[in-house]
Amino acid sequence: MAVAKFRAIIFDIGRVVLRIDVHRAMAGLAQSAALSPEEIWSALEKHPSWLDWQEGRMAPRDFYLSVTKRFGVSLTFEEFVTVWNRVIDPKPILGNEFLGKLAKKYRLCLLSNTDPIHVAHMEATFDFFQFFPRRIYSCAVGVSKPNPLIYRAALEACKVAAAEAVYIDDIAAYAGAARRLGLTGIVFQSAEQLTGDLQALGVETAA
Repeated sequence: MAVAKFRAIIFDIGRVVLRIDVHRAMAGLAQSAALSPEEIWSALEKHPSWLDWQEGRMAPRDFYLSVTKRFGVSLTFEEFVTVWNRVIDPKPILGNEFLGKLAKKYRLCLLSNTDPIHVAHMEATFDFFQFFPRRIYSCAVGVSKPNPLIYRAALEACKVAAAEAVYIDDIAAYAGAARRLGLTGIVFQSAEQLTGDLQALGVETAA
């Protein structure tokens, strides 16, 4: 086993710590619109306002008004928030036992492209946040992956150099962006694969 050199482990959230089901959330919007869930999601991601929403330059109620007006959706703001949060599956991918063991030996940090509605929901719903005192959200720092600034914000929060950090993401391009800054990047596929990859790097995954 390699000699452990890492002091921090930085996790993406969606499809790494939590399961994501875009279709379930978009289906809630599609019920009131004349588009399929897939068409709505594609249109949202491609719209110029999407980056503003993800990087904190648009308030939740303004995003709600933009979406409901564009797609002709008849929902109150509270109903919209409920539908929007359905994208997040209630059962995490990674368990508290695994994260708790890592938290005893490493500085854990979350690094996610996300929005304020999802942040509020996740932090109020899931207890694994206890293991992540450091949380870097695109909507809070004003930049999103793969911008180098958001990775540097995570390193600063952990108070470590890039070579001392592991970054885990399900999107290869985002893990690659971390590697270009000197972090060790892991592309997440499963909890079992992640455990094996961390152990191969010398990260201690047992208490």
